[in-house]
Amino acid sequence: MKEIVAVVFGFGLLCNALLFVPQVLAVWRKKTDEGISLITFGGFSVLQLIGIVHGVYQKDLSLIVGMAASFLSCGSVTALTFFYRLRRIRSMD
Repeated sequence: MKEIVAVVFGFGLLCNALLFVPQVLAVWRKKTDEGISLITFGGFSVLQLIGIVHGVYQKDLSLIVGMAASFLSCGSVTALTFFYRLRRIRSMD
């Protein structure tokens, strides 16, 4: 039963990662950071990194893979938002 819960948990984390993909695509296509909270996505990214470290210490592959996938997708939103925000601020100078 423990293994089944671990697989379902890992699948849930991968689904969580997929939920960030539309936001990545929207920011990429619009080439703007408008409407995106850098604090929120940055916070999500930090929490996902903590989850990866926790998974390593617990030797939980489902947690590591799921959180890494979430970090990749959410981190992309964070990085793009930071990039476009910096570009917008520089263009105002």
